[in-house]
Amino acid sequence: MTRPDANSAPGPARRAVLRGSLATAAAAVPLAAVSGLALPGGAPAQALSGRPRARWGVQTGDVTTSSGLVWVRSDRRARMVVETSATDSFRKVRRWRGPLLGPGTDYTGTTQLHGLPAGEQVYYRVVLADPDDPRRSGEPVRGTFRTASDSRRAGVRFLWSGDLAGQGWGINPDRGGYPVFEEMGGLDPDFFLNSGDTIYADSPIPARVDLPDGGVWRNVTTEEKSKVAETLAEFRGNFRYNLLDDKLRAFNARVPSLVQWDDHEVHNNWYPGEILEDERYTVRDADVLAGRALRAFGEYFPVRTLPSGDRDGRVYRVVRHGPLLDVFVLDMRSYRNANSPGRQPHERQGILGAEQLRWLKRELSRSRAMWKVIASDMPLGLTVKDGATDYEAVAQGDPGVPLGRELQIAELLRHVKHRRITGTVWLTTDVHYTSAQHYAPSRAAFQDFAPFWEFVSGPLNAGGFPALELDGTFGPRQDFVKAPTTANVPPTEGGQYFGQVDIDGASGDLTVRLRELGGGVLYTRVLRAGRTGQ
Repeated sequence: MTRPDANSAPGPARRAVLRGSLATAAAAVPLAAVSGLALPGGAPAQALSGRPRARWGVQTGDVTTSSGLVWVRSDRRARMVVETSATDSFRKVRRWRGPLLGPGTDYTGTTQLHGLPAGEQVYYRVVLADPDDPRRSGEPVRGTFRTASDSRRAGVRFLWSGDLAGQGWGINPDRGGYPVFEEMGGLDPDFFLNSGDTIYADSPIPARVDLPDGGVWRNVTTEEKSKVAETLAEFRGNFRYNLLDDKLRAFNARVPSLVQWDDHEVHNNWYPGEILEDERYTVRDADVLAGRALRAFGEYFPVRTLPSGDRDGRVYRVVRHGPLLDVFVLDMRSYRNANSPGRQPHERQGILGAEQLRWLKRELSRSRAMWKVIASDMPLGLTVKDGATDYEAVAQGDPGVPLGRELQIAELLRHVKHRRITGTVWLTTDVHYTSAQHYAPSRAAFQDFAPFWEFVSGPLNAGGFPALELDGTFGPRQDFVKAPTTANVPPTEGGQYFGQVDIDGASGDLTVRLRELGGGVLYTRVLRAGRTGQ
């Protein structure tokens, strides 16, 4: 498999088809057409004429060796039909009848593809047909993706990051929208792990923001992004906002995603049972807001455990990517206990909840993949505060024996060691800077675990924030960090990060590169296959 050099600046992607047939996905709503405008949401279906259109592009998600999900949104009621082919000419097609798209799911839908060939490029096109007259179909919107290989020789490359449109830094036409997606796409990854804060429902997007250097940041704006999200329609509008960016739509059309969520899909630092003390809200019950947010999240991302419109689904899951890699996507938000000083000596609920912890231990024990990436929406050893006395993540500033949420993580780490589970690596985002931490029992207050690495990278397009202190309970040593010294540094000053992971098919070694938008590789760490602790 030929890809751009991992150490070089991103080059042209291998899929030349993107210059032609996939261009329709990126060009559905060109950024130039919306630059500087306040845009409404979707027009009511009954007010539209003509044929159905997929103006928000296409996406694929949770791709394995033989399956994947295809997503689309229509501008009116329509039947979703997916056609797949081994070539971009579509001379031979396989047809998949998808759902009827309507107002119940905000005209979004996913179609599951199965029985796909392993390790092959799949070309697809989505056709939206008038449900009352199937002969009236819209223009096909095209995409492509690679299935995971069932042979380790092929190797794996994926990227991860998170935090999009935070702190009022939205789609800026002067920067070409979200440029990070064009740079990431140039690296031709097998998939993108979106580590949360996929929207900022609690952060309105103003038309302009004054910059520290005297300049002006201009945002594309919409009605739903003019206030904090409270209604289902407003949450849906937050997800739809990001899809106005042509670079993101082009990226979605060629790179599958694994998506998780964190706090800003609902409200900063929220937890179940919380009553918000935020005067901007008329709805202050976090559980009510979270239910609406999760429904919209499931409508706007292809997640196999969260079917569109299904309120009973879940975000946490394992996605198996052939013999080299399993990705364990966590949800550290929906089942956590209340934020607190975190000093309790006994704690069952923790940050994962008892049921998710049992699931994670069981699935890690079952995994036969060489590498087991634990996709965590929050860091383990960084002290993330919530107010003056409470803590938002796992660590709570006490370097001694595990307390509070640390007890649950200690139980998990002990399980990994005693079951001799090898190849675990933790990836996260959340804190709006990039760093690498190595955890070792020789430095820790709690010592019944095997050494491991945690890598942090983000944001995609949001403000930068200073580095946080380390908590010594699990013995972290910071091998690398790059962060600003002041809060909410604008993207114009740099500090937009994403991470790259390459697993070599011959040696099995895993290489992590921490990258900065426009600045190349900042840090590299090679983890040797079969070697504990590194």
